[in-house]
Formats: sequence, C-alpha cells, structure tokens
Amino acid sequence: MTSGTAPRTDTDLVERVRALGPFVREHALRAERERRVTREVVEALTATGIQRMNVPRRYGGYQSSLRTQVDALAEVSAACGSAGFMSLIQAGCAYVAALFPDEAQDEIFTGPDVRVGGTLIPGATAVPTGDGGYVVNGTSPFATGCRDADWHLLTARVEGRPDAVWTAVPVVELEILDDWRVSGLAGSGSNTVVAHDVVVPSHRVLPVGPLLGGSFASKANADDPFYRVPVLLMFCAWATPNALGLARSALAEFRERIHRRGITYSFYERQSEAPVTHLQAAEAALKISCAEHLTDEIIALLQSRAASGEPYTTEERAGVRARSGYVARLCLEAAELIGSASGASSLHEEVPIQRTVRDLRALNLHAFVHPATNLELYGRVLAGLDPGTPFL
Repeated sequence: MTSGTAPRTDTDLVERVRALGPFVREHALRAERERRVTREVVEALTATGIQRMNVPRRYGGYQSSLRTQVDALAEVSAACGSAGFMSLIQAGCAYVAALFPDEAQDEIFTGPDVRVGGTLIPGATAVPTGDGGYVVNGTSPFATGCRDADWHLLTARVEGRPDAVWTAVPVVELEILDDWRVSGLAGSGSNTVVAHDVVVPSHRVLPVGPLLGGSFASKANADDPFYRVPVLLMFCAWATPNALGLARSALAEFRERIHRRGITYSFYERQSEAPVTHLQAAEAALKISCAEHLTDEIIALLQSRAASGEPYTTEERAGVRARSGYVARLCLEAAELIGSASGASSLHEEVPIQRTVRDLRALNLHAFVHPATNLELYGRVLAGLDPGTPFL
C-alpha cells in the first residue's frame, strides 16, 4: 500500500486525476491484455488521493462531496474503463468499511490510501464461532482489483440462518483465482477470491440486513451525515461516472477521427463532411447529455437528503436505481452509435472505441446496474406495487 504520498485535501482532486488521464490511457491496452490495472497506474491513481474520497477524516481521508467523487471517477473512466471501474468499487468499499465497528476501522485504515475491495454476492458460508465471530469458507466472485487491494469485504450467508454478513478480511488471507477472462472491463482484475477456514472476529462483521435498513455499527461515524446516505443509493451514484466517462471518451475520439479518415467506397474524403456523420455525432452527444442530467438528479437528491436528514421514499430509492441503470443504457447507446460509425479500422485493438463499447456492455450487465431490471422495479413502485427487492 502506498501511503502519505497524496495531498492532504481533495482540493483540485478532479484536476489531479484529469492530468493523469494520458498516462492511464497509455496503459489501457496493457491492462486489458494483463487482465488487471497495471501496477504503475494503481500507484499513480493512489498518489492523486482518489482512494481517500470516502475514508474518514480522522484517518486522513477526504470525505469528498458526491459531486467531486462522480467527477473524479468519470475522469479515470474516460482514460480507461477498467481503471475507472476498479476505482469506483474501491471508493465504495472504503465507504462500507467506514460503517464497520470502530475497532475494525482502526485495523483497516492504517493509512488514508488503503485499498479496500469487496462484493455483495454471498457466495461463501459463515459458521458462527459463538463469540460473535465466524469461520468463513467459500468463494467471492467479481472481486475487482483484488490483486492490488489490502482488504476484501467478503459477503457470506450465515449457516442455518437467512442472514448475510459482510466480513472484513485481509486479502493476504484469501486465495485469488486466475479466472477473470472476459470481453468487457477485462482490465479490472475482477477475479474470484476464496476463503479457506478464515476466522473473522466479531468486530470485523457487519450484518447486511440492518445495514440496508440504515443501521450500522460504527459509533464514530453514526452521527456524521456523510455516512448516513444509504449504501445502495451511493453505489447507484458511483456507477454513473464509469458510464459517463466511457461515453464521453468515445465521442471525443470520434470527433477527432472523422477529420482523419474518409468513408470507404463513397466520395467523402473526410468523414466529417458527411451529413450522416453530423446526425450520428449529434445524437450521441444528446444521449450523453441526457445521461449527465439524470446523474445530476441523483447527486442533487442524495446531497440534499444528506444535509437535511429527511428519509427517502420507496419511490425515490427505486427512482435512483432506475436512473443509474438508464444512464448506463444511454451511454451504451451513444457508444454503439459511434462504434458503428467508426469503420472497420476501429476494430484494431489499439483503437479505444471498440474497447469502450465492450466495457459499456459489461457495465450494463452488472446485476445492480442492469437497465431492464431497474426499470421494472421502478415501474412496479410507480404502479403502486412492492418493488420486489430489498436492494434499494
């Protein structure tokens, strides 16, 4: 873990990350080939302070505004979708870690640049030890960035009960399988980690059910409005910049390429001169603009409620999740439109647009982002029905 190299505050954090963009972009193809974000990029991103956005201030963290977080994560994603996805997962898991009992936080946040990963998929089983702790066995798939993480928040089902718990485990106590061989977000290093008789003490356990209901164990952060935003709504917000950054980069690349290439088997020596190109660029830009507007709605609601302390209605919660999924869909539609207009030369792996489309397809398949699923549950609420899920 790199510690103490980042500035003390998040002032200019977005600008610091943006300045790193060309370097991250240079490593994007290598990250895809190696199926993990390169170590050089991991260290460079850590040095910007992006790992500190959700770390409590008492440990040297920033507790950055959601606006700052979204803008910073979008800059990373514009340079490399996999690096952006890894950054959003680690930012989110640092937030969750700050909800654990304070004794666990003292163990986890030994420095403000600690990298925390995790998943909410309960693939493992936790057997109670009788003192509030558990012995955990089983898998935790989609462990993004696990090879460069310090801690993993592993979700497990409690044996003999319907309960699920988040357990904080040092990554060195887990086996990492080399099984991340995928077509999208391939550089995110989202391998499966495996627990073999891992003993987790009671202070490193966070029950999932109460957490979804707004109850968590930390006493130090209990009255801090920053940590009172529902975790799942925060994950909805964190997913949007990955989509936005990727779509913006696709449009920027398209606008640059159309001045350097023609349309084969036509009389257009410059693609930029063709009316169809104008329609494609305009439609893609407006889809991205709509996605940005929906993201702004999410940010405004979450920041407003954090300040006021007012509870969310079920319709608002479902609406946030639906907006997050729709942002991903709009950005994918924009990228696919641009990709289809980019010609066969864009199929080369060194041309970013083809990777951008694949990364956005992968994001749209994420179970918590999936646009169709999120539209259905929002529609159920709008129709006066139960959303059909506690994950709001």
